[in-house]
Amino acid sequence: MLNPSLILAQSALGQAGGTNAPPADAAQAEPGPSAVAEFFDSGALGLLLEGGFFMWPILLLALVGLAVMIERWRSLKMLGVDAGDLKQAVLNDLTESRVGDALERCERERGPVAAILANGLRKYLVLSKLDYDPARLEEKVVKSMEGYGAHILAALERHLPLLAIVASVAPMIGFLGTVQGMIVAFSDIVEMDKTGGGNIIQAAAAGIQVALLTTCFGLIVGIPAYVAFNYFSSVINSFVLEVEESAAELMEAVTLQLTLREDKPPDSP
Repeated sequence: MLNPSLILAQSALGQAGGTNAPPADAAQAEPGPSAVAEFFDSGALGLLLEGGFFMWPILLLALVGLAVMIERWRSLKMLGVDAGDLKQAVLNDLTESRVGDALERCERERGPVAAILANGLRKYLVLSKLDYDPARLEEKVVKSMEGYGAHILAALERHLPLLAIVASVAPMIGFLGTVQGMIVAFSDIVEMDKTGGGNIIQAAAAGIQVALLTTCFGLIVGIPAYVAFNYFSSVINSFVLEVEESAAELMEAVTLQLTLREDKPPDSP
């Protein structure tokens, strides 16, 4: 025969074990931080969100600078063709008085050198067909190429002012964000000193760390933009120098053609 007291003790133990089990299961089933929260709190994105309001203008400037760098690199790469063969072929055509062939050759090519040569040859061909005064024809061709050269330079430098703005403004916004963060950090330190709670040194270090993030990101955006601006400027200067040399060579050929035309004896009746 079973002891009633033993049965009651076993029953009480089972109930106690049953009541304690669910909290243990609940503790095991408690979910950790979500993947989305970890993504926003880690890496460069976490630092960007931690830096505060001034990070967003820096991010916008970074996107603008990146877009300009990609656009200018693609455009200048397409224009970076060797124009030496073209210039030699055009000079040979002019030597043999084939101005129309030289113009067609330039119009088939791309690049600033081909464009400026085509402009000068077109002006020379039109004025020659109109029997324009040879003494002023050269002056008209030179003015035409100078005016067209200004348009070529403007096209080559398109969007470069935006890159200069990014290179200069991004670090300044970063410095402004750092100053604002330092002001907030020292204000918090003063409040903690008044209330007498918290670790002042730890709070100051944390505030300064957050404030310096804007300066760091501003320099990260500004330095590549500055380097890219100077690189593109050097490439454009080489294009401009090549255009000027090509225009000078074309004018020498045109002058030679005009001289030969004046020295040519008139046809006998």
